[in-house]
Amino acid sequence: MSGSVRLAICAAVATVAASCALLPLVDPASWLLQAVLLLAVQSVTGVAARRVPLARPLTVVAQAVVTLLLLTLVFAHEQALGGLLPSPQALHEFTLLLRDGADDVGQYAIPAPLTDGIRLMLVGGVLVIGLVVDALAVTYRSAAPSGLPLLALYSVAAGLSDDGSDWLWFLLAAAGYLLLLLAEGRDRLSQWGRVFSGGARHPAGMPPSGLAGAGGSPALAPVRTGRRIGVLALGIALAVPAVLPSLDGGLLDRQGGNGGAGSGGGTISAVNPLVSLQDSLNQPENKEVLRYRTSSQTTQDLYLRIVALDRFDGTSWKSSERHVTDVPSQLPSPAGLGPSVRVSSVDTSISAADWYAQNWLPLPYPASRVDIDGRWRYEPEGRTLVGDRGQTTRGARYRVTSLLVEPTADQLADAPAPPSRLRNEYTEVPDSLPSVVARTAREVTAGAGNAYEKAVKLQDWFAVSGGFRYDTEVQSGSGSAAIVRFLKQKEGFCVHFSFSMAAMARTLGIPARVAVGFTPGTAQADGSVSVGLKDAHAWPELYFEGVGWTRFEPTPSRGTQPDYTMEQTPSGAPTDEPTAEPTETAEPTATPTASDSCPPDMKKLGTCDGAAAQQPDNGASGGGWSATKVTSWTSLAVLLAVVPLLPMLWRRRIRTRRLNGSGGRTQQDAVDRVLAAWRELTDSAWDFGVLPDDSLTSRRAVSRMVRTAGLDHDSARAAQRVAEAVEQVLYAPDPRPVTGVADDVRLVLAGFRATAGRRERARALLAPRSVAQLVWAAGQRWSALVERWGAPRWARWASRLRTPRGQQGN
Repeated sequence: MSGSVRLAICAAVATVAASCALLPLVDPASWLLQAVLLLAVQSVTGVAARRVPLARPLTVVAQAVVTLLLLTLVFAHEQALGGLLPSPQALHEFTLLLRDGADDVGQYAIPAPLTDGIRLMLVGGVLVIGLVVDALAVTYRSAAPSGLPLLALYSVAAGLSDDGSDWLWFLLAAAGYLLLLLAEGRDRLSQWGRVFSGGARHPAGMPPSGLAGAGGSPALAPVRTGRRIGVLALGIALAVPAVLPSLDGGLLDRQGGNGGAGSGGGTISAVNPLVSLQDSLNQPENKEVLRYRTSSQTTQDLYLRIVALDRFDGTSWKSSERHVTDVPSQLPSPAGLGPSVRVSSVDTSISAADWYAQNWLPLPYPASRVDIDGRWRYEPEGRTLVGDRGQTTRGARYRVTSLLVEPTADQLADAPAPPSRLRNEYTEVPDSLPSVVARTAREVTAGAGNAYEKAVKLQDWFAVSGGFRYDTEVQSGSGSAAIVRFLKQKEGFCVHFSFSMAAMARTLGIPARVAVGFTPGTAQADGSVSVGLKDAHAWPELYFEGVGWTRFEPTPSRGTQPDYTMEQTPSGAPTDEPTAEPTETAEPTATPTASDSCPPDMKKLGTCDGAAAQQPDNGASGGGWSATKVTSWTSLAVLLAVVPLLPMLWRRRIRTRRLNGSGGRTQQDAVDRVLAAWRELTDSAWDFGVLPDDSLTSRRAVSRMVRTAGLDHDSARAAQRVAEAVEQVLYAPDPRPVTGVADDVRLVLAGFRATAGRRERARALLAPRSVAQLVWAAGQRWSALVERWGAPRWARWASRLRTPRGQQGN
């Protein structure tokens, strides 16, 4: 087995070993067998391309093309041309599958079901990584950098998985990588010759060879160096994660101060979760934080609240220092909640992940009873539970009885003024707050008749009509100008929206604070609900007397807007009377009306009717052949007809140029004509199976042609005359180019055709072997381009690694 084949096998094995880390993510694991089979075909393609040999870039291109054909055959064969060639419809199918896969990844918990979209993402990802590893380790002979894509594949899988067997997959992936390094080392050593295990033996009186050092054979040096590098790399891989910051930190880790000691007093400190909340939302994986079961029929309003930020200093929102007490068996009634508001009781059982450790306990709001073990204290103002003396949520199991408060729009609109103490505390804004904040709040809420209508106008301006965009990558910023910058740029994440709406509500005289916690999470197949890192959220709470602290949702595309904010004021037309009149048509339709399918946000903008009326016509309903299909099949037919003829057309063109020659009359023109005729003779012999050999002289090359092809006497004499002409122009002191060389080449070519069989003649005509020169020329041009513009840094680094120390230039 050659070194290249051995390297290709090891590269495929290393890729499969790293891919095993993806097994816990999806159930069943049958996708891996499919990925292995396709990866094997991809590797065989690389081996064949290197045997031709193709240039390195063209080898990678060939593997990429085969990979695309394989994915098309497996995932989009019904839309492909002939079930294999990608068509516009097949590419569109890939787009749909990838989109569905992304939605499935966000919807399902681990292990997720093996949908077609997820299967394409897994198999396609493994093939892409396998192609990169094969190109680096085998095609470009740089096995060390191939560890980067393998590490990326393992890291993504290990970050998403939480089954406790990450170490096993790491060992498997590391073993595959080390196997690849070992195979490359053996291949390099084979180029030094045979390596003996014992010390060098020298005849008496003869000094040792210059290649032998004091430590034994120099060929063993790469082995020792490779071992040291491998051990060092593994040590760094194991040691560095232990000192790096954990991804579990931030908002979802321990934060703030501890509860006070003792059985009846103490305070809790302030916390600013702005930066930590953004870090949680930007984590690469949606790691599960909590899982719960609830008696509520719907979970859209079951936000899990951690802490309330009630102090605004113009720079940030923080939680005030509050007095804490023992947790009562029955929590007091929420402040401001009146008896006329509809309330229902909800029971929820919550379990926290073993890695999730922070001081505040996530609770549905407002909780009326909490059953939990451990040292927990109760803060009445924010109705939160905080850990005492190091108590955290790590692995906590608890039950919560909470109230589902369902006020109506009229109850909120008719709410009386809040108590003066509460109003003074929760409408306070610092003098440093820029005046544009209050001015913008007044402009947005112009025409509102009460605090409720102002709150709804603010929410709708942020979430629907104000042109804001949700983006977790925006810098959170600090200082009094942060809100102004957000209002101007109109892009940010939940912290920006909630902080800004609460500040603007305070300038309008509406008591406001910011709650931090989690959105309701994702329902699971077993009836539970999973809450992950990316469910971390912040939202404003506004106070209305008779209802209490009430949630609003200004952040677009996050959470759900409460039902009591979705009602609109009457437009003046009488709409209270129900109509029982049947429509003009009684035929049922499967197409939803605008009112049925339009989301609430579009209803508010009044764009539902227009959107529903515009039905795109893709031309598929009329039957027959579409323009796209006709174009695709026509292009395929042209390709199938023209592509096989390209080698023949190229050889005919080259032969005509070489044998007809230029019309110049100088001595150099005559020399060029002789050399061109010689190149045509060697290429023609190559086409008929006589491989070129640059180490032979022209005479010996002609003798080899005559003997291998079995040329007749006339053709042999013509070939010898061409060889003599070449010797004359290359080696004679006074070259005298002869004439008639082109005619001699044509005579030899006729002799090749006469002695060859029918199959050999057809191959020489339709698939001439000398076409390989095009591939070699393309590879040389690519190498020249790379050298001209400079090789990538990693390529130069890999080149230094490949160069033996003793051969480096001084």
